[in-house]
Amino acid sequence: MNPLQQWYARKMNAWENQLAFRSTNRVVRPFEWGLEWAREWPAARRLPRNGHDPEQYLRLMNAEAIRDSQEFFSYQTPRDFRLEGEMLSFASPVPSPYPENDTVWGRYFPGRRKAGRPPVRKAVIVLPHWNASAEQHAALCKGIAMLGISAVRLSLPYHDRRMPPELERADYAVSSNIGRTIEATRQAVIDVRAMADWLGSRGYEEIGICGTSLGSCYAFMASAHDARFRVNVFNHCSTLFADVIWEGLSTQHIRQGIEDHIDLDRLRAVWDVVSPVHYLDRFAALTKRSLFIYTTYDTTFPLKFSKMVVEHVTARKLDCKIVQLPCGHYTMGESPFKFLDGYQICSFLKREL
Repeated sequence: MNPLQQWYARKMNAWENQLAFRSTNRVVRPFEWGLEWAREWPAARRLPRNGHDPEQYLRLMNAEAIRDSQEFFSYQTPRDFRLEGEMLSFASPVPSPYPENDTVWGRYFPGRRKAGRPPVRKAVIVLPHWNASAEQHAALCKGIAMLGISAVRLSLPYHDRRMPPELERADYAVSSNIGRTIEATRQAVIDVRAMADWLGSRGYEEIGICGTSLGSCYAFMASAHDARFRVNVFNHCSTLFADVIWEGLSTQHIRQGIEDHIDLDRLRAVWDVVSPVHYLDRFAALTKRSLFIYTTYDTTFPLKFSKMVVEHVTARKLDCKIVQLPCGHYTMGESPFKFLDGYQICSFLKREL
C-alpha cells in the first residue's frame, strides 16, 4: 500500500474498533454442548444418542443435517398470521423454551402505489444484523417501499420483541452453547420461509431477500432451500460460521467461553450445519440473481473470508454482482458508507426484482 492507503487503513481500523467496543455489556458465558436442543431436529428421531459423547453426537447430527438439509429446514406453514397496523405476527414453526421468542414479528412496509396503476406484487424480506434494535433497518425498508416494492423487516430469534427478559443482548442467537446456536439458526431460516408463505398468501408473486451480517448468513441458507427467493442481497458475506466467531472482533467474548474446551477445527465440525459454504451447490442449482457486498476493513467478517465467498461464487459462475466498499463492518452503518450501501441495495432490488 502507498502512504495514503496506509493512512486510510489506520483511520478505518481505529474507527472500526471504536464502534465495536461501544458496547460494554458483552458477557462471557460458559461453554455448553447444548445437546438438549438437538432433540427436536428431524434426524434425532432416527439417530438417537447411543453411547456417543457430546461432541461425537453433534458431529453425527451435523453430517446428517447437511446430507438432508431440506429435511433439517422443513416446517409446517403457520395458521395464525395476524397483521395489526404495520405489525405482522405468527407462531414460529420452531418452538423454544422461551415464550417471547416463539412469536415471530415482522414490520410491514407496503410498497408505494402510483395513482391509477395496479399494485406491484413484489416484496422483500429484510433480515437485520446481530443485536439490531427494533428500529434499525427501518430506513432501508422505507427506501425499498418508496420504489414500489413492499418490505417486511423480520425480528430475528432472541432479538427486540423476541428477547427473553433476562437478556440485554441477543446472546441466545449466537453463543458458546453449541446446540442452541444451531437451533436459533434453524429457527431463523424457517421463520423466513414462513414469512414468505404469508407474502404469497397476500398475492405477492415475486419475493426477494436482503440480509445483513448474521441476517446475511440466515438469508443465504433460507434462499438455498427455497426457490421463491429469486433475488438476493447478502450485505456482508463469509463462509465458515466457526471461523467468524473465532477471528471476528465482535465475537471475542464468545471465543473466550469456547476456546478452553474445543479448538477451531473441532468447532467447525460441530457448527458445519450453520456454515453457508456447505449450501453453495444447492444455491447454485436454483435460478437466482444475487448481490454480494463486503468491506475492505471488516473486523467482524474478516476480509479473507469474504474473498473466499467471491472465489466460490465465481467458480460456480453464479449470476451475481459483487461490490466491495472501502469501510468495515461497523462503519458501514455510518455516513457516508450507509448511503453507498443503501444505494447499492435499493438500485439492485429495483432493477432485478
